[in-house]
Amino acid sequence: MRKTLFGVIITLLILFTYKYCGDKKEHKITLQQNSALIEKQIKNVGKLIVTEGYFSEVFTYENSKSIFGDFLEAEKKALVVVNAEVTIAYDLSQVEYDIDKATKTLRILSLPKEEIKLNPDFEYYDMQADFFNQFEAKDYNNIKATVKQSLMKKVEASELKSNAKNRLISELAKFYILTNSLGWTLEYKQSSISDFESLKSIKF
Repeated sequence: MRKTLFGVIITLLILFTYKYCGDKKEHKITLQQNSALIEKQIKNVGKLIVTEGYFSEVFTYENSKSIFGDFLEAEKKALVVVNAEVTIAYDLSQVEYDIDKATKTLRILSLPKEEIKLNPDFEYYDMQADFFNQFEAKDYNNIKATVKQSLMKKVEASELKSNAKNRLISELAKFYILTNSLGWTLEYKQSSISDFESLKSIKF
């Protein structure tokens, strides 16, 4: 009787140990699969999110130069029409993140700054220049620099940057949906993202 009871206990212990180890191994495999899936998703959205805008600028360029002391002034001027395409982008391949398997947490450590690119097209009209003050390369460079500063001010005053941020948040929402569906937690700069409103309020 004792031998039988002892045998039953040993069998139960073996079965319990086998089941425990099997469950633990299965849990570990699931964690690894989830982690790989999250990494794959991040790589899949590692692309540029682009917002485009178009601006026009009419600019009058004038320059005068004294010659023969202050007796004479040689002038030049031009009417410049600029049509510019502006793009604002985030390169998500530069997202820094950490995957914590122990706590099942995806931590976004930092997001890239927006990249603003200007593609202006210059058209010059009514160009007038005195003999002693002809148009040179530096004049065109000055015009381009002035127009670029003006366009950047327009971009800052427009809704382009906020639109680009909204596009970025829509991409980050994919991370939240994925982690939430897997029972993981999404964090940004040590703050937990518990819903879409939390995403909208993040500062970067």
